[in-house]
Amino acid sequence: MAEAKICGLTAPDAVQAALDGGAAYLGFVFFAKSPRSLSPEVAGHLAAPARGKAKCVAVTVDPDDETLDRIMARLAPDVVQLHGREGPARVAEVRARTGAEVIKAVSIGAAEDLAGLRDYEDVADYLMLDAKAPPGAILPGGNGEAFDWTLAAQRRFTRPWFLAGGLDRWNVTEALHLSGAPLVDVSSGVERGPGYKDPRLIMAFLDAVRRA
Repeated sequence: MAEAKICGLTAPDAVQAALDGGAAYLGFVFFAKSPRSLSPEVAGHLAAPARGKAKCVAVTVDPDDETLDRIMARLAPDVVQLHGREGPARVAEVRARTGAEVIKAVSIGAAEDLAGLRDYEDVADYLMLDAKAPPGAILPGGNGEAFDWTLAAQRRFTRPWFLAGGLDRWNVTEALHLSGAPLVDVSSGVERGPGYKDPRLIMAFLDAVRRA
């Protein structure tokens, strides 16, 4: 059975819904341009009920060392997600500096975008295959876009991997069947507005994953 990450959590009721629904990963965003962005202090408070129940993920975009140190001090995440242009060397540096597991997100729009994944399999604990952001988008993820899920099924990965991009309660079953993903990630697909998670949508999404 696939496991799920609810990403971009900003409120206690959404965190509780994710935990009640059985989410394995809770994502907290640290990217100023995102409507889901939090301070490490607020994220640390929100994450408190999740300790020992789900892994807390710090979602970052090309973070510098100072940013990473502050996140680790205030949130102490189990996992750091790198969602920018970080190369394999930087992924290895972040893993060594933080002592946390690392998810490396890669933008996928066509089959050729899968080619560079092998370099990250040697340094990341997880991969994330996310839909390539549309032209003009200010966010690298969380745009509600999807890619051809069958592309993922054509590869075998040496690391656990997340399918992300455009998922919701209505399509996640099909996405899992077509891609073979062991893990899924959702953000905008469980929102009633940018940055506003709906606990009912979270529960419905997690139920769909469990039934898939």
